[in-house]
Amino acid sequence: MIQNSELAPYACDPAHSRGRRYPQAAAPTRNAYQRDRDRIVHSTAFRRLVYKTQVFLNHEGDLFRTRLTHSLEVAQLGRSIARTLRLHEDLVEAISLAHDLGHTPFGHAGQDALHRCMQAWGGFEHNLQSLRVVDHLEERYPDYDGLNLTFETREGILKHCSLEHARQLEAQEPGGVGARFLRREQPSLEAQLCNLADEIAYNAHDIDDGVRSGLITLAQVAQVPLFAQFMAQALAEHPQLQAPERQRRLLYEATRRMLSAQVYDVIDATRAALDDAGVASVQEVRAQAAPLVRFSPDMRAQSAALKRFLFQNLYRHPQVVETTGRAQRVVEELFAAYCAHPAQMKPGFAQRALQGDAAARARAVADFIAGMTDRFALREHQRLTGRHWLD
Repeated sequence: MIQNSELAPYACDPAHSRGRRYPQAAAPTRNAYQRDRDRIVHSTAFRRLVYKTQVFLNHEGDLFRTRLTHSLEVAQLGRSIARTLRLHEDLVEAISLAHDLGHTPFGHAGQDALHRCMQAWGGFEHNLQSLRVVDHLEERYPDYDGLNLTFETREGILKHCSLEHARQLEAQEPGGVGARFLRREQPSLEAQLCNLADEIAYNAHDIDDGVRSGLITLAQVAQVPLFAQFMAQALAEHPQLQAPERQRRLLYEATRRMLSAQVYDVIDATRAALDDAGVASVQEVRAQAAPLVRFSPDMRAQSAALKRFLFQNLYRHPQVVETTGRAQRVVEELFAAYCAHPAQMKPGFAQRALQGDAAARARAVADFIAGMTDRFALREHQRLTGRHWLD
């Protein structure tokens, strides 16, 4: 692990953190970012990720990725790159593990449905919801709500934010995590790295899950230039992988090589960008017009082509569309049922809904639904409507 004395000058240093919303004495054996990571790992929201959809619903197979396994893969990729670039690994890990805490059940389908339900009250953004989880919704400490994480971890969690929501955050916390969206500033390099590691991870594991599911084939993926070159390399070095019974090994080997190539590309391209920019501090990183953690132009183009392939052939596959359509109806019907009868929610959420105005009621309902796992949402839907979700 990189020690603080070995950090690059533009890396975040916990000794110079902007601190927590509620001041606390330093821990005797952990730096501030380690402490953030530990709080995230022990949170209820983190445990729920094991039963939240990545692409395939939780009950569709035991070996498909969930939000939890995805977050672990992002953390692994992020730490590997951070160590080489001399960024703070613990901060990267904390952000990676927390970045999807606000995701709804049923993946992006659930998020889209909840956003439609909340249109009259500011919509729903899963990045903003992740911040709500760590700032307000976790209930673990006697003196405050949330996990009381450092500014740097919270900043990384909020990787996207509308200007409207940024203004609301700024009003609540002047100069806080919403300010950079209003000032058009960049986040820390650690936050930038997590954003790119997220993309690398889901492209790779969605290929794996897509082929495992049978919705796309290895032959189809072999038409994507980024994947094809590494599949060709694997076959050239290991011709035995052409055998039908070894196709799974071929998929793994080609994916492994693709991941490695993307990691090395990010390292090289980022080093070049840092040299060109001449940054020597976190403040100078924030002042840049564009992120410095990046792919090379060629890898960016190839990665974009892979994303288009997955969108067209996996995410828009008729079987996935049918399943996500049903999932969206579950979320919409849950939202309507809880708004009409808030007492059907757990007591804390019910109390918030019953004591507030229409906007507060809707936000309490959204918070409750967003925190659900796939299977709890399905059980609640059946309890409230009397219908199985496939009916």
